[in-house]
Amino acid sequence: MQRTLFKPLAYIAMLLALALLGARPALAQSVLRDAETEALLKDMSAPIIAAAGLEPNNVDIVLLDEPSVNAFVAGGQAIYIHSGLINEADSALQVQGVIAHELGHITGGHVINFSQGAKAASNISIISLLLGAAAAVAGGGEAAMGVIAAGQQAAMGKFLAFTRGQESAADLAGAQYLSGAGLSGRGSLEFFQKLQALEHRAGYFAKEEDTFFRTHPLSRDRIETLTAVYEKDPAWNMPSDPRIEERFRRVKAKLYGYQAEPKATLVAYPETDKSIAGHYARAFARNKEALIGQSVQEIDALIAAEPENPYFLELKGQVLLESGKPAEALDPLRRAVELSGNEPLIATMFGHALIATEDRSHYEEAEGILRTAVARDRYNPTAWYLLGRIYGERGDTPRARLASAEQQMLTGRPQSALQNASAAEAGLPAETVDWLRAQDIKLEARAIIEQQKKRR
Repeated sequence: MQRTLFKPLAYIAMLLALALLGARPALAQSVLRDAETEALLKDMSAPIIAAAGLEPNNVDIVLLDEPSVNAFVAGGQAIYIHSGLINEADSALQVQGVIAHELGHITGGHVINFSQGAKAASNISIISLLLGAAAAVAGGGEAAMGVIAAGQQAAMGKFLAFTRGQESAADLAGAQYLSGAGLSGRGSLEFFQKLQALEHRAGYFAKEEDTFFRTHPLSRDRIETLTAVYEKDPAWNMPSDPRIEERFRRVKAKLYGYQAEPKATLVAYPETDKSIAGHYARAFARNKEALIGQSVQEIDALIAAEPENPYFLELKGQVLLESGKPAEALDPLRRAVELSGNEPLIATMFGHALIATEDRSHYEEAEGILRTAVARDRYNPTAWYLLGRIYGERGDTPRARLASAEQQMLTGRPQSALQNASAAEAGLPAETVDWLRAQDIKLEARAIIEQQKKRR
């Protein structure tokens, strides 16, 4: 009885914890990093971000390895998109509609303002508990329980109404940003219709009274409201960018081939499909089956179609490297690095292949490649790990410890990072860039450790 009574309050506490500690769910999930996918998401979102009055280079679009259809913001200027959402979307325009909505949460300060709604709900809960206690003292046990139950329900209702208000505001802001970017709202509506279909597929048929218990407005209500807005917009009949849509089809096939079982991939992209997307998906499926020759054949078909495409060359190098042929991977990866303008993720794979040959004559080149990679993208734990290996082989223990500290900070191990950064600082020349960086890592690691202690 008591557990049932306080379930609404526990639900509010859970939502509040997720909101205030929003980065934690993202960190607990696997981030999918791929040069081609990140370039596409950046190009897809840039005009919408600019229309929202933000700087595109300051907003990150992060892809998470999660099968559910979801996207969220968690503080700062970062949008997290689940891989399941990419798989469910039929077009880039649909994903752009989602990005526009999430930008509405960022510009509206909804993660920061989330605490306001929670505070109001908490105040109602506290008042109801005090009233309930007073009734109990007066001898009205059943009355006390009724007051408390009503108070908890009122608290949940006020809190959920607050979140529904934020979602509606983000919908309208997203519509404004799509219009400013010259993008049709058709994709946004199509995706809401998909969400509605998913609700029905899950056996959920919304009734008006169910609205009270929802964090989001009903999909049908959102569709009706946005349809009226979008159909009046000058961009309503604007076609989607065909180049962006083709790139989206490739990335979607690539992601599907990477995540799905090979049999499922070959059903979705059968041998009769000679498109770029078809070759891409089957290349991943064959590689997962350890059919390296067939995987390379699919990739060679891609390279034959577009010889200067760095992502096709990168994939060939990756497959050869992972199949234990690092020397054969060098040429396609070196060319991919050149064609991509030293893209950090591709450069990291090239550095990995150079080291994997176990030919020490390659180490100097690998160090230069990897140092350039981390200079452009510090959030790359693989690159730091590989640099640490090179420094360790060379006997440069302080820099090996520093590289390990960088990697450990990125992989959520602040205690180990603190130990390695302290050892690096002790062995590095004072006042140098690396010495100062070791101090910075120590400060960052200590702050995280203290936060963890407080939470415990």
